[in-house]
Amino acid sequence: QIDPKDYTFAGLKDETVGRLPGKVAGQQFVIQDCENCSIYIFDHSATITIDDCVNCKIFLGPIKGSVFFRDCKDCKCIVACQQFRSRDCRKLEVFLCCATQPIIESSTGMKFGCFQYYYPELALQFKDAGLSIFNNTWSNIHDFTPASGENNWGLLPENAVVQDYVPLPSSEELKAVRISTDATRSIIPITRGRRQKSSDESCLAVFFAGDYTTANARKLIDEMTGKGFQLVQTKEVSMKAEDAHRVFQQCASEFIPLLEKGPVVALEFNGDGAVEGCRSTINDVFSGTKVFVSESKASASQDVDNFYNFADMQMGM
Repeated sequence: QIDPKDYTFAGLKDETVGRLPGKVAGQQFVIQDCENCSIYIFDHSATITIDDCVNCKIFLGPIKGSVFFRDCKDCKCIVACQQFRSRDCRKLEVFLCCATQPIIESSTGMKFGCFQYYYPELALQFKDAGLSIFNNTWSNIHDFTPASGENNWGLLPENAVVQDYVPLPSSEELKAVRISTDATRSIIPITRGRRQKSSDESCLAVFFAGDYTTANARKLIDEMTGKGFQLVQTKEVSMKAEDAHRVFQQCASEFIPLLEKGPVVALEFNGDGAVEGCRSTINDVFSGTKVFVSESKASASQDVDNFYNFADMQMGM
């Protein structure tokens, strides 16, 4: 028998509270009427609602469905979810991983950054919540109630440090979670999203499903960012033969047989020389692995558009 009290934080003031990995295990969770608290849910959940919270610091592990902030203000959060919504909120700063387009409504002073966090159980919690670490539209915000001449939301500074917003927990119980906020260890690849690109040259790389797809994609990200290129966006999505013709064009026939094994993982890199850099890295590091890479600077922007237009349609964006 489930006791709702085990899945609720309500009416707290000046406290540090949380749930350790394994303690929420896919249930719904409610956070309400908390003030000046630090709240950490180090587990996956079904849905989470956060109502009437003021000046709180909140970490929410992977949420299978939606997270809904209502009537909250001056909160700093780290959140991974399928759907993000806020209504009647002001001044929320959120490091976000969201599989669909985040929605704000009657909210002002909202600021978003890319989710970055690591602890050993987090990867499995993402799987348990049915979320892909590669599907993160953190910066593609939809404002339901835009006010003319005003912007209700913006992006956090590029050099924002997660720990300055949501510090590591201070309570003995929660210190047991082995957290790293080092960007290079983040479970979610850190993407530029809608930030200004530094170059007019991008490159698309697509890995096909297999035992090492995630590891290979992460390895390429490490190699490319190590060379100074920027990761703009990532996507994990299933493709059919007709999609391959649209995206891969003349080399589609080479890749179509690989699509039956499962979803592909696509990465967009940006920077002068990105295509050459990506092609040579793939030759050096991934010989023997079938990867689609843009052929030339000229075709690359078309590749990126073709793939992401297809992916957005797939995901109903």
